[in-house]
Amino acid sequence: MNKNELVEAIALSTEITKTDVDKVVTSLTEVITDELEKGDSVSLKGFGTFEVRSRSERTGRNPRTGETLVIPASKVPAFKVSSALKKQLINNFMK
Repeated sequence: MNKNELVEAIALSTEITKTDVDKVVTSLTEVITDELEKGDSVSLKGFGTFEVRSRSERTGRNPRTGETLVIPASKVPAFKVSSALKKQLINNFMK
C-alpha cells in the first residue's frame, strides 16, 4: 500500500475528504520525522514505537572485491511493533 492508497482507504472508512486525509497523513509523517531528528521517539499505543537507534562502527567487506573496510557508526530510524499488534497479526496468520 502506498500513500495514495492509504489516504483513499482512510477517506472511505471515515467519510473525510481525501484532501483532508492527505493533509493529516502528510502532517503525521512530518511530525514523526521532526521528533526522530531531535532524537525523541514517537509511541502509538497498540501500534508501535518509532525511534532512532545507534549503530556502532563495524568492519564489513566489499562483496565485489572482497576488500575489508570500516563501516562508520551511524544513527538509523527504527520501528518497534507493539505486543498487541504482534499478537493480532500472529492470530490472523494462524487461521
